[in-house]
Amino acid sequence: MSIICNEIEQKVTSKKEDLELLDKSELIKKILLLEENNKQLKAVVNKVNEKPKNIGVVSKSQKPFNFLRCNKRHILLKFYYLGWDNNGFVIQENINNTIEQHLFMALTKSCCIESRETSNYHRCGRTDKGVSSFSQVISLDIRSKLKLEDQYKLQDEIPYCKILNRLLPPNIRCIAWCPVPSDFSARFNCKFRTYKYFFPRGKLNIDRMDKAVKYIIGEHDFRNICKMDVANGVINYKRTIIDAKVSIFRQNFRNISGYDICELIITSQAFLWHQIRCLMGILLLIGEGKEEPEVILQLLDIVKCPRKPQYNLAHEVPLNLWYCEYQTEEWYIDKEELLNTIKILQNDWTFNTIKSVMIENMLSDLENSMDCEDLSFQNDSLLLGVQSKVYQSLMKRVTCESLENKIKHYENKKKRKQIPD
Repeated sequence: MSIICNEIEQKVTSKKEDLELLDKSELIKKILLLEENNKQLKAVVNKVNEKPKNIGVVSKSQKPFNFLRCNKRHILLKFYYLGWDNNGFVIQENINNTIEQHLFMALTKSCCIESRETSNYHRCGRTDKGVSSFSQVISLDIRSKLKLEDQYKLQDEIPYCKILNRLLPPNIRCIAWCPVPSDFSARFNCKFRTYKYFFPRGKLNIDRMDKAVKYIIGEHDFRNICKMDVANGVINYKRTIIDAKVSIFRQNFRNISGYDICELIITSQAFLWHQIRCLMGILLLIGEGKEEPEVILQLLDIVKCPRKPQYNLAHEVPLNLWYCEYQTEEWYIDKEELLNTIKILQNDWTFNTIKSVMIENMLSDLENSMDCEDLSFQNDSLLLGVQSKVYQSLMKRVTCESLENKIKHYENKKKRKQIPD
């Protein structure tokens, strides 16, 4: 019994040491994940405890679809999703309501594929919880009704977008598909990816933000402007930014600059985990005048700044994977289905704009009743986490563990797991 207790105590001590090495944002993520898992476990228990319905009723078994009798083809499938109410793009254990979960449900239910494992599947990018995409792309082997020699007749093929859209929730829509060679990968053959981050001007200085973001163009080590993902084997944090700019997207119709909508547009072949939200978190500080644009140069200098200062992420909702570029033939678009998709987006626009205008009219009346010159608080909610009353500059803050120490920590952790009990 004492041996078992000692083993448990050793495991608890090891777990405690691992947690002590995590920074604040990592601990918050773990707590939120545990809470989500707890909710789902309760839901499973409640479902098991429910009185079963239709006991004794035997449903007619459907004859399984014979995929061996079907032709296949390899395609790119392009779709958009509004990810505000989803738990990210990627299917995860114990996490429901992800984009991939809905997508593969539709693909298998429509018998477009037999399973994910047999579909030669790749995704262009993975977006986190709350993040949207206008142009996500996946590649996969999919059922075809055409003979191999006739597969150039795209207009005669299965209407993939139409079929999938009938099974997908309204916030996920397939908009086009493109035939590609069997070894073509949505991930590895993507030439570049462009993200957009929309935000209100508020009291932000857009020129300062644009000056700062220009410093990241080119190849740099972004270990201080991302979330280091050493646990998943990422140890190279050099990435090349092709272009980046901050500008005003649309001016407010009442000519009140605080309500102008601005955007960050950034293009690269590949991005790191939370790279854009970390960057945007710093740009917001620069726009508020709390940091100089040149702080970006200091963070990119890993010799003078080898450890990432602790700072808050920007909110996830304004972020959108906007465009993925491929060297392919023209995408095939079902015009009738595209028209239906436009109608759905217009419906979303109608009610969200009505809500926005209603709120803006309420704000207008309230602001006119205030004898105050500065009421530009529109961007205050974009930085996550608690804001300190007394601002401390980035380069004087407590720093996270260095990349080298993180790598060493996870190497030791792997070695401990390999040692037999």
